Amino acid sequence: MKIITLVENSCGHEGCIAEHGLSIYIETEKHKLLLDTGQTDAVVRNAEALAVDLTAVDTVILSHGHYDHSGGILPFSKLNHTAQIIMQRKAAEPHYNGERYIGIDTDILKLPNVRLIDGDMQLDDELFLFSGITGRRCYPQGNRKLFCLKDGVKTEDDFVHEQCLVITQNGKHWLLSGCAHNGILNILDRYKVLFGNEPDYVVSGFHMMKREGEHTEEEKAVIIQTARELSQMRTVFYSGHCTGIPAFELMKEIMGDKLIALHSGEHII
Repeated sequence: MKIITLVENSCGHEGCIAEHGLSIYIETEKHKLLLDTGQTDAVVRNAEALAVDLTAVDTVILSHGHYDHSGGILPFSKLNHTAQIIMQRKAAEPHYNGERYIGIDTDILKLPNVRLIDGDMQLDDELFLFSGITGRRCYPQGNRKLFCLKDGVKTEDDFVHEQCLVITQNGKHWLLSGCAHNGILNILDRYKVLFGNEPDYVVSGFHMMKREGEHTEEEKAVIIQTARELSQMRTVFYSGHCTGIPAFELMKEIMGDKLIALHSGEHII
């Protein structure tokens, strides 16, 4: 198995681009796939720099319907016309940060290989997708300014369009999420319902990003409680992107070696 961070907010490889976005390249025994595609064509340029052949990718999983995870789909599709692009149906709907549109480029929906799904899906014995995350403990406070449309009315986003990928390989389980907008603890609760245990590894942003000194006491309390609960698990966590450096450093103090930073161009395994 091979996992490479193709796009992330920070750079870990001299020849790679960093941008506000996330894209993870994965090779399993049966698949070559992408979880998300970053914000721009950086996914294509970084793949070239790292000798990753995007034409061989057979599956693209979109974790949720935001531009910084979907923006590389159209540049990718110029190289690869056959990979199935799987997203929740609700991910295709408009999404906003305040008044600013942050949803996907609607031209993506014109691609013939886009597959809109509703809810959980077992792709094969290696890949499983789940959504339906309804818990709200330690819920990311930054979600309060994010909106979707319901019956034409702008409403606080409930992130039903978020989905997570579970990879089973060599007896190990990898759980991958783009931003964990639903809250990483709630995602893990849903995972435990489905699988009855804890994953071996998690790769995910935690949606806690703010500049140094800008977190409220309520936000700090959520970050600390999240880190404390994660530190009690046997799971190893890889995080970056929307976690933000101040939150990551605070969590690292609690989680130690169980928390590892993501950077563009670096191999996870």
